Amino acid sequence: MIRSFLLIGALAVVLSACGSEPEPPQYGANPNLPEPQRGLLPSMKIPRPANWGNDLPKVPQGYKIQPIATDLKIPRQTLVLPNGDILVAEGSGGNAPTLRPKDLIAGFIKSLGKSSVKGGNRLTLLRDGDGDGTYEMQGIFAENLNAPYGLAFVNGAIYVANQDALVRFDYQNGQTQANGPPTKVADLPAVINHHWTKAMTASADGRFLYVGIGSNSNITERGMDAEEDRAMVWQIDAQTGAHKPYATGLRNPTALAIQPGTGQLWAVVNERDEIGPNLVPDYLTSVREGGFYGWPYSYWGQNVDPRAQPQDPEKVAAAIRPDYGLGSHVAALGVAFSDPAMGVDFAEGVFVGEHGSWNRSVPVGYRVIFVPFRDGRPAGEPIDFVSGFLVDDGNTRGRPVGVTVDPRGALIVADDLSNTIWRVTKN
Repeated sequence: MIRSFLLIGALAVVLSACGSEPEPPQYGANPNLPEPQRGLLPSMKIPRPANWGNDLPKVPQGYKIQPIATDLKIPRQTLVLPNGDILVAEGSGGNAPTLRPKDLIAGFIKSLGKSSVKGGNRLTLLRDGDGDGTYEMQGIFAENLNAPYGLAFVNGAIYVANQDALVRFDYQNGQTQANGPPTKVADLPAVINHHWTKAMTASADGRFLYVGIGSNSNITERGMDAEEDRAMVWQIDAQTGAHKPYATGLRNPTALAIQPGTGQLWAVVNERDEIGPNLVPDYLTSVREGGFYGWPYSYWGQNVDPRAQPQDPEKVAAAIRPDYGLGSHVAALGVAFSDPAMGVDFAEGVFVGEHGSWNRSVPVGYRVIFVPFRDGRPAGEPIDFVSGFLVDDGNTRGRPVGVTVDPRGALIVADDLSNTIWRVTKN
């Protein structure tokens, strides 16, 4: 065992010594897509955890940020309840066995950038009783869950997407603890669970829940049988649990949101690895019912990935190009539409939480960006909204995951490295 870890460590040093990787413009509808680069191992480097000390993340002029909860157990996503309370889903899942030697190496390198805290498998409730911005109450709303991630509040109930099932808690306004175990609404694909997170949002009328289900591999290394019901978004009837595929070919849809006023479903998606530091851009896209988005046969429309076997030219021809590139390997894990209460400069668009890369020699991500919209569509380059997590190429003080807009004028950010919930407001 010691020899194995020494070998992994030596390989990590070699890999982290790779040359610089200048990032071409990869934002927007037509990102630069270089030629694929394949080798024995991809570049692998992840910044190590560092302490905040007395520092805070950086936010735009005219805004302030403060921690409203600390010492959590791997906070992933948050939900603002009607009375202003905040629910935090805490946990860590996945049980995929090592498939190749490079998976063992990648797993070790990824672990260097994670919190040492064990996932809580619970929902924590935060309350600001007097509205002064300090959440003086922090308690456990529900526990003994299975890697909870997606959250939604519809029809007077709280829905939670665990890594293996969609469940529901009955809820009364102001309630601080669940009345008991949740009711199962529907089973979710959980065999292997290479990508375990189950993102979720609800339709505007509350009838349907949309759940993102990631692939069981990078590029079908486990075979297509392992990808049954994977790499897609499910539409689930909130009352009966009846479900169907809503859109497919989405390698890892890690966060979902409904666009206000239109009811349109949007997603951020983590794309495939191992074909270079600048391929393939993660993306933000509207999600069409019945649409196919390329994985595993192609990326960004009709760019064929020869690693997927057997090939499917008809699928490639039908693949939909995403709406907006976010950059390769930024690991977008959160998305939320803004509200005019966030200020005139950030009134129309989406916030995206970027967890940060592990497979580039020059790290990217590690921030929350704002993608401006015009006439209901992405328009312009992203703007840093919460940054300062990445101290330098070798250290980071946090890793953003979920982002939630409080309609009273605040952005809530879950940080699963420093185990903190951040709140950003106007001065």
